[in-house]
Amino acid sequence: MKILDYKLYYFLGVGGIGMSALARFFNHYGKNVQGYDKTQTVLTKELEGENIKCHYNEDVELLKSILSGFRPEEVLIVYTPAVPKNHAEYVYLESNGFNIKKRSQVLGEITQSFKTIAIAGTHGKTTTTTLVTHLLKTAGINCYSFMGGISKNYGTNLLLGNPNDSNAYVVVEADEYDRSFLTLSPHIAVITSVDADHLDIYGDKNSVLEGYFLFSKLVKSDGCLIVKKNVDNELKLTNKRLIYSLNLNTEYCAESVQVKDGAFHYDIVSPVEKITDVVIGLPGLHNVENSIAAVTIAQQLGIKGETIKQALRSFQGVKRRFDYRVKSENVIYIDDYAHHPEELKASIGAAKQLYPDKKITGIFQPHLFTRTRDFADDFAKSLDMLDECILLEIYPARELPIEGVNSQMLLDKMKSSNKYLVQKENVLEFLKNKNTEVLMTMGAGDIDKLVTPIEELLKQRIK
Repeated sequence: MKILDYKLYYFLGVGGIGMSALARFFNHYGKNVQGYDKTQTVLTKELEGENIKCHYNEDVELLKSILSGFRPEEVLIVYTPAVPKNHAEYVYLESNGFNIKKRSQVLGEITQSFKTIAIAGTHGKTTTTTLVTHLLKTAGINCYSFMGGISKNYGTNLLLGNPNDSNAYVVVEADEYDRSFLTLSPHIAVITSVDADHLDIYGDKNSVLEGYFLFSKLVKSDGCLIVKKNVDNELKLTNKRLIYSLNLNTEYCAESVQVKDGAFHYDIVSPVEKITDVVIGLPGLHNVENSIAAVTIAQQLGIKGETIKQALRSFQGVKRRFDYRVKSENVIYIDDYAHHPEELKASIGAAKQLYPDKKITGIFQPHLFTRTRDFADDFAKSLDMLDECILLEIYPARELPIEGVNSQMLLDKMKSSNKYLVQKENVLEFLKNKNTEVLMTMGAGDIDKLVTPIEELLKQRIK
């Protein structure tokens, strides 16, 4: 059965950023879409407001009621690996012959119907995906987009194009977790970085590189592969590709990079068209580099310099990606999704670059026991970049505890003397006694639930 021919689409883990985008996609086509998630969030409330029914308890009887009147072959079950296989609803669906597919499989089937632009990489893929989407929309190119975060320009993680246009593009974030990106059918692909991550899946760095190498081979023969210079070196690629970097001697790179009034100004060097006096308001040189990758894609699609400059200047970024929540002369609060040592390094580094004379305080919630174990020394080094570190307990997500792996272990590895281990429920009280200058919250777990309360607390200080 074709992906749009089912009569009911049921999501196990509907509140995830990627899952919710798929739910919205099918809902856009007028399909019956329902789902389960463990907790109600701002995102699930938005889905409910869009007439996607959600519930928050493992409830097999309710599930039976939802499924009544449909034959198993008329129902598509979409699940995320974050839902355990012993989940009561999953067990019922599997034992009763329902068609169960991973989120990545469903997205892969969708990409077969479009010209697909897929952005992969351990870091940078969400911002780059969202920026590519904004470039295409600014240029008036018909596109769909599945983004791994909420675009601040559009207020959503899904953009919908004209379904009657057979030449429409789809822009997707190509997730390496669980080798999900190997289900995609890219016409244009980007690889921004290949640092080790998800070693609970891959085992070691070489297996990570193998996964990205296989992804690079999925690009269609008439398509285009775009890779960062160090990625090209690590993967030892031989197929035709375009190579970019921040400031190395590559086909696509930046020149004359400088900071003016909190924004980066630079020129983009390209064999297609050199673009001068580009301005992007995102912090950090890593975002300048991400913009080069995005511009490389734009130029392959024929987008011209003035349109590119307009899009970069108006790009507002992604929620939870160096996301300013409070910004005044004396109180600054930034929220960031960073959950890998390299991401922490980039985010904290950007804050230090922007505010060299201010104290940087970071609240970090480690994500996954395995990631904390595998990169403990690197986490400690990145967190030591902070002037003050507040560490929360590890967010387990899908994992069971590992003996000896906890936040105290990280704290002990840190060289900083200005470090604290604080329970999540005590953070607000702890901050009341702190005179923070630049405060950052970082992590991919449920630390996001602290963002609004912290924002409200700090705003009281500037009244």
